[in-house]
Amino acid sequence: MRCRATPPARSTSRPCARNSRRPPKSTRESPTPDQSAPLAGAFSFCSACSDPQETQGISMKNKKRVLLAAATALTLLSVQGAYAQKRYDTGASDTEIKIGNVEAYSGPASAYGVIGKTEEAYFKMINDQGGINGRKINWISYDDGYSPPKTVEQVRKLIESDEVFLVFNALGTPTQTAVQKYHNAKKIPQLFLATGASKWNDPQNFPWTMGFQPSYRVEARIFAKYILKEKPDAKVAIFYANDDFGKDYVAGIKDVFGDKASKLIVAEESYETWEPSIDSHIVKLKGTGADVFVNISTPKFAAQAIKKIAELEWKPMHLMTDVSVSIGAVMKPAGLEASEGVLSAGYLKDASDPQWKDDEGMKKFMAFIDKYMPGANISDANLVYGYAAAQTMVQVLKQAGDNLTRENVMKQAASLKDFAPDTLIPGIKINTSPTDFAPIEQLKMWRFKNGQWELFGPIISAEPSG
Repeated sequence: MRCRATPPARSTSRPCARNSRRPPKSTRESPTPDQSAPLAGAFSFCSACSDPQETQGISMKNKKRVLLAAATALTLLSVQGAYAQKRYDTGASDTEIKIGNVEAYSGPASAYGVIGKTEEAYFKMINDQGGINGRKINWISYDDGYSPPKTVEQVRKLIESDEVFLVFNALGTPTQTAVQKYHNAKKIPQLFLATGASKWNDPQNFPWTMGFQPSYRVEARIFAKYILKEKPDAKVAIFYANDDFGKDYVAGIKDVFGDKASKLIVAEESYETWEPSIDSHIVKLKGTGADVFVNISTPKFAAQAIKKIAELEWKPMHLMTDVSVSIGAVMKPAGLEASEGVLSAGYLKDASDPQWKDDEGMKKFMAFIDKYMPGANISDANLVYGYAAAQTMVQVLKQAGDNLTRENVMKQAASLKDFAPDTLIPGIKINTSPTDFAPIEQLKMWRFKNGQWELFGPIISAEPSG
C-alpha cells in the first residue's frame, strides 16, 4: 500500500490585536528544517502571539509529538509489510517446510522404494546447504505397500495428523487414484506424482493434482508409431497391468492404430499386481503367434516377462514401459543376455552409462550419490528419477519465496519454464502452465544393448495430439 504524505494543516491561530503589526525581520525566528517539513507544518503557530520561550517550549513538545506519530506510522507500515511478504499455510513456517510422501517400500512395487530414499537424501543435502530460502525441509514418508486402502490411511495421517504442507511424488496410479478426490476436497497439493497416468493432467477438474513423468498414453502412442514404421503388418500382443496404469497404455496404442487395431492386435492379456508369477500369461501370449510384445508391467513383473520370453526362446520385437527400464531392478535380475534388444522410450540419463561421465549434470548427481547415498546402485534408474523429481520440487519452493501458501505453490508448479534437472537427457525440459499439468512431454527411443541403454533417433515431442 502506498502511503501519501499528509498535507500541512491550515493554522487556526489569529494574530493578537496588540501585535497587529509584523515584528521586524531581524526578530523573526527562522523555521527549523523539521518545522518546515510537511508534518511539522501541521503544528504551526504565530510567534508574535506569545513569549518566545513559551513558543519554543510548545514547538519542542509538538515536534516530539510529530516524531512519535511518524515513528508509530512507520512501525505499523513495517509490520504490515512483513506480513505481506511472508504468508504461510499449515505445514510451513519461518523455519521449516513439512513435505509428506507415501512410497511402496514393501509389496509388489517395492523396487520403487529407492525413489523415496533418494528424495530423502536429496532434501538432506538441501538442508545441509541452508535449506530453501532459510527453511529446512521436514520429510515424512510412509510405506503403503502399493495397496490403495493403505494409501488412504497413510495420506490421511500425513494431512490430518502430521499436518504436512503438501504431498510430493507419491507412487502409483491405483494408489493415488484412491486419494485424488480427498486431496482436492482438502485443497492439499498432490504434487509431481510418481505415476504417468494421463488423468493427472486435468487442472480444470483436479487443480490440486499434478503428475511428473511423461504420461503412459503418450509413450504408448510413440510405441505404436514405431511399430507401424518398423513392422506395418505386425501381430501385436499387449501384456498390461489390470489398472489405470496398464489401461492408459492400451488406449494410447489404439489411438494410433485406429481402424487397424483389430487387425494388428492379436492378444490383450492383463495381470493383477498380487500375482506371484506371470509366467502362464507369457506362455499364453507366445501361443498367439505374435511377433511384437508390448510389455506394460511394473519392475518385478517386467523382469519375470523378459526372463520367461528368453526361456521360451520367443523372439518378438519387445517394447517395454519406461517405468521398468532400471538396469539394477529389472535387466540384471532378468539376465543381461535375455534383456538384449528390448526397446523403450526414455527421458532420463543412465548414471551407469560412460557416455555421461563428462556431463555437468551427471557430475553433480554423482557427487550427491558419493556423499549422501554411498554404495547405492547407480544402474538403478529410480535414483536419477528421484533426484530429478526432488530437484524440481525444490525449484518450485524457491520460486514460491516467502509466500508459502498451498495456492501459491500450485501456481509456481504450473509456471515452470524450460527447467532442466541435472539427470534429464539433454534437450528434454520441464514446462507447465495453468492449463497444462504435464511437466515432461518429450521422449527419446532407446534399446538395451551390451548391458546398457543406447539412445537412438531424435527427441520426440509428446503432445496429446501424438
